[in-house]
Amino acid sequence: MKEIKFKLLQDADIKNKIVLVRVDHNVVKKGFIHDPYRIDATLGTLFYIIAKGGKLILMTHVGRPKDKKTGQIKISDETSIRPIVDYLHSKLHIAFGIPEFEADPQKGITHIATSINHLIKDLKEDKIDGIYLPNTRWFAGEEAKGSESDKFAYQLAGLADVFVNDAFGSWQAHASTVGITKYLPSFAGFLMQKELQNLDRIYNPKRPFVAVVAGAKFDTKVDSLQVLLKEADYLILGGLIYNAYLCAKYGFDIKGIDEEEVKKAKEFVDFAASYANKLIELPYIVSSDTQESKEEGKYRILDIRTLARGSKLNYVLDIAKASFQEENVSRVFHQAHTVFVNAVMGYMPHFNEGTIALDELIDKNTEAVKLYGGGDTLQELKRLLPGLYILALDNPNYYIFTGGGAVLKAIQEGTYTGLPPVKALCQSNE
Repeated sequence: MKEIKFKLLQDADIKNKIVLVRVDHNVVKKGFIHDPYRIDATLGTLFYIIAKGGKLILMTHVGRPKDKKTGQIKISDETSIRPIVDYLHSKLHIAFGIPEFEADPQKGITHIATSINHLIKDLKEDKIDGIYLPNTRWFAGEEAKGSESDKFAYQLAGLADVFVNDAFGSWQAHASTVGITKYLPSFAGFLMQKELQNLDRIYNPKRPFVAVVAGAKFDTKVDSLQVLLKEADYLILGGLIYNAYLCAKYGFDIKGIDEEEVKKAKEFVDFAASYANKLIELPYIVSSDTQESKEEGKYRILDIRTLARGSKLNYVLDIAKASFQEENVSRVFHQAHTVFVNAVMGYMPHFNEGTIALDELIDKNTEAVKLYGGGDTLQELKRLLPGLYILALDNPNYYIFTGGGAVLKAIQEGTYTGLPPVKALCQSNE
């Protein structure tokens, strides 16, 4: 990083201090861990704190237990941090205590009860190795605004002497990522530092720079897509946003793509008209009669170049392998010096052809820097190409971010200090 405006963990005095660490261990789905990558990525920070004599209290969010319509916070095993604690125990042989707090059936946990003091006493006396707070989103104050958020942040700060943010992927301005920095000396953990250093490889890429972005909703990505179209040498779309783009540009009627998405896509198409040579279209798409499975006779490969305007299509659920064999597409990837991928090209788990073809094509360019977003991009790379995934973990030309959404937000803002938690770290030390 050319300019560091916040304090680093290695500069903190943590000996005999309680260190509250915000991590992004959001890897539990329906009570099970499917990929521990985001947990493993924080182990360096945790080891360091213990080695320097610090006492650990960890916190993370898991899933979305809050109903956006009703505001009700549902507490259940599906969004519990228990599987994370069990994993850390099996991996590191260290025991975390989990405090139990009474919860309101509608509001979730309304405050941090004094009962946690017993665990903190055990922590100080080395009877336990650490404390892991319940899912931060079980607390009413975590995603609240104003005084309620501030009160929760103040309660969190009261548990510790030092705050460390090692949760790059948790970029939203919540009490546990932003509010707490007002009340404790605050530092960036090693994973946070590493993520921001690699983010600089996107801000200042070796060119040509190719970006591949997919997703379900245009409205959540349109701003970052516009920035990438301006800053990258080439941009390639996939997933449902590519379907919406095709509807907007060519007038196709694709099943499952609503008018609002097409409207948003039309804004992007109009914007992209000034950058026509940068936007690389993938011509061969896979249309299917059903989303539930990929059955012979119920899906077909179509060439968008031969379809009439206004053509009605069934679900478009993948990009065909032939798209990545097109000369103009393969040339873009072979000549690239930096590739950023935040994309799963097909509808999981049955439509995998496009994602496999994309990742294999990228890997053939042995000189390029390859930067992968987190989330589904990470999980599908591991599921579909486990050998490549293992290679990527130890190859300096690869880097897998723990949060793809955080990367897109940082790209949209044009600076890592545009991420609210990073900005909060900077402001806490001014």
